Amino acid sequence: MKLFAKDDALDRLSLANPVHFLALGFGSGLAAKAPGTFGTLAAIPLYLVLAPLGLSWYLAATALVILAGIYICGKASKDMGVHDHGAIVWDEVAGLLITMIAAPSGWPWIVAGFVLFRIFDIIKPWPIRILDAKVHGGLGIMADDVLAGVFSFACLQLLSHVFA
Repeated sequence: MKLFAKDDALDRLSLANPVHFLALGFGSGLAAKAPGTFGTLAAIPLYLVLAPLGLSWYLAATALVILAGIYICGKASKDMGVHDHGAIVWDEVAGLLITMIAAPSGWPWIVAGFVLFRIFDIIKPWPIRILDAKVHGGLGIMADDVLAGVFSFACLQLLSHVFA
């Protein structure tokens, strides 16, 4: 079983390059199967570091991840010569951070946020699918996952009001 993906586009990237390292979700995007899921998992430690800082700092850090992600994903995509290669998972990191804004603390909520985000990211309901198809470059790579994060955030908040 292959643990890491290998293709010509990936050969154009280097984990020693900070932009590539981030675009690949700290290396998690190199998983041979389900790199988006591994990228989302890689976001959990970042969430755990940011969550205790308080909502204002969390929102500022999440905004920075999103804005930097436009450049990071666009640059990695350009360097690879492939738009939105599956190994580029910084957008999944941003999407999970959005999902977890003001989430109740505890592992059940982290798992719920993870599952919700993966569902929206994989299924891509309207209008997420439109953004995925119509917006290109770094903004396009980020946009559909940002919106999937917003949808997941709304669902998680609804669940938290019902069950927390």
